[in-house]
Amino acid sequence: MSELVIPRFGELLSPYISQVPPEITPRFLALLERGAASRYRGWAEMLPEHAEGLMKCSEAEDEIANRIEGAFHLDESLREKLEAPLPGALDTYYEVFAQFSVWDQLRIQANAERQGAGAWQRIAGTHPDPQVIEVLNSCSALELESADYMDALIEAHAPDRVSN
Repeated sequence: MSELVIPRFGELLSPYISQVPPEITPRFLALLERGAASRYRGWAEMLPEHAEGLMKCSEAEDEIANRIEGAFHLDESLREKLEAPLPGALDTYYEVFAQFSVWDQLRIQANAERQGAGAWQRIAGTHPDPQVIEVLNSCSALELESADYMDALIEAHAPDRVSN
């Protein structure tokens, strides 16, 4: 089994994020949140006894994406630039998890949620619109709620990590 290394997702995904015009970067991050929602749905299938909590995390990821999409207008002429790097970014994100057990995948995702919370806070720290800042802060809070859930789930099932 491979050693668990938690990547810095911002650095890992920067080759893709940098392809997106800065004014729509939050919209690109929202698409990545939808990718994380999909991961949670997969984990819910793998761990049906924890499906309810994992599905709540999936719903939180989709809610973050919805809030960001509502707060950041997309000029439709930029849609292709928004979506073009997405397949590579999602492949890179999913590849991080491929070699690990489901419990180690959850551990990585919990950390990724905390990194995501920090990313929304950094964007909020430079944004001029108080209403958008409020949205970004609410997204950060949702990320942290999912991270806390995952940490508690992992802690409660630490013996399972050895066997899965």
